Amino acid sequence: MTRIITEIINMITKRLHEYAKLMRMDKPIGTYLLLFPTLWGLWLAGNGAPPVYLVIIFGLGVFLMRSAGCVMNDIVDRNFDPHVSRTQSRPLAAKTITVFEAIILLIILLVLSLYLATFLNMLTLILSIPALLLALSYPFMKRYHSLPQAHLGLAFGFGIPMSYAAIQNNIPLEAWLLLLINIIWTLIYDTQYAMSDRCDDKKIGVKSSALLFEKWLGKHDYLIIIILQISMLIGLYVLGNLRGFGMIWHGVLVCVAVLFCKHTLWVRSHQVAACFNAFLDNSKIGLIIFIGILLCLLPN
Repeated sequence: MTRIITEIINMITKRLHEYAKLMRMDKPIGTYLLLFPTLWGLWLAGNGAPPVYLVIIFGLGVFLMRSAGCVMNDIVDRNFDPHVSRTQSRPLAAKTITVFEAIILLIILLVLSLYLATFLNMLTLILSIPALLLALSYPFMKRYHSLPQAHLGLAFGFGIPMSYAAIQNNIPLEAWLLLLINIIWTLIYDTQYAMSDRCDDKKIGVKSSALLFEKWLGKHDYLIIIILQISMLIGLYVLGNLRGFGMIWHGVLVCVAVLFCKHTLWVRSHQVAACFNAFLDNSKIGLIIFIGILLCLLPN
């Protein structure tokens, strides 16, 4: 009897492990890149003191929607992933989980996300609809246009206007500026990610900003990333001016600029590992900006 129970427990554990892999729980970088812009929005909208319950709701929402996005992505890409070395071990590609199971998991994640949204005001609840559509439609974008990274930036940044709506019941110009900054940032880091996937993307016939920039400038494609990095720094500077942030914010800009320079040196090599490491290192940028907002909004 004990042996049977042990086998059942092991079977359940293995299944849960596969579901966790499908949700990318073993790779939290995507959660960080979605979480930090949401935290920027919450703290700016709340002038340094957002309601704790909203921080919890949005934090859980980030986890659920990022997980749902990963599941949706793997359902859509299940015929591509087996042909890409980096994605061959994903549960759907490796057939350790069925498409039916993945769809059920996706529905559960979306229902839980919708349930969280019911605790928010009407404006935020309305905004959750385009947020959901953006998240679910992203996996299809690389089939139809060459800048799916811009679509991802909009999807990953939609927590920003939702944060302002939840706290202020309004979406001021500042929120749209912050969303624009996040779209630019996403173009930067997801292009770096796409540069590490460029050979596989060519092979399977999907589109990306990395392929587009290579078409435009060849081996000098990193120059477009530099332009985007400068644009993001300008956006952050304008945001700081609008908020009246002082020397601390200038220090944040310097730190971000230093990291950008390091990333540029990496991607100039066009080596797969270097480009992927540049992508991973962007979580530091999100954290630095969040810490800067925290410090600048501390009471005098």
